[in-house]
Amino acid sequence: MFSINVYGVQNCYSAAAKQIISQGTSTKENPAKLIAAASIVAFKPFALLSHYSASKWAVRGLNQAYAMELAEHNITCNAYAPGIVGTAMWDLIDEELGKKRGDKLGQVIKKGETIKKYVDELIALGRVSVPEDVAKLVSFLASKDSDYVTGQCLVVDGGIIFT
Repeated sequence: MFSINVYGVQNCYSAAAKQIISQGTSTKENPAKLIAAASIVAFKPFALLSHYSASKWAVRGLNQAYAMELAEHNITCNAYAPGIVGTAMWDLIDEELGKKRGDKLGQVIKKGETIKKYVDELIALGRVSVPEDVAKLVSFLASKDSDYVTGQCLVVDGGIIFT
């Protein structure tokens, strides 16, 4: 988990920064952009996801440190923090959390019921995110519109975590 989530960001940010700096093309008016994938668990951990939560907290910290270090080279560093996105990863989480909840209640929790419970109780906008919701935020972070944004971890979760 840490090899991919933490060391992957570390290695990519480091290699990209060295290349950008060596090219000398990044300016205050046109900064280069580094963008990392965090998660809402970088703000509030979820049960059964301790290792994943810890790795995403580390991504958030790396991103902030790199933002401070690379600002003098006109490089911004930001991360995005998706919530519950309707993907295969959440299918597995739904299944595992359902088993745990079912064991506690002494019943079988059907597939999809746990994620529905999360949607109903946690997500202000009342729906699971789709990948396009996240892609739109990443597009913003990569665009000129975010030239004065750095060191941030922007949440895209429909209103689970409020920062």
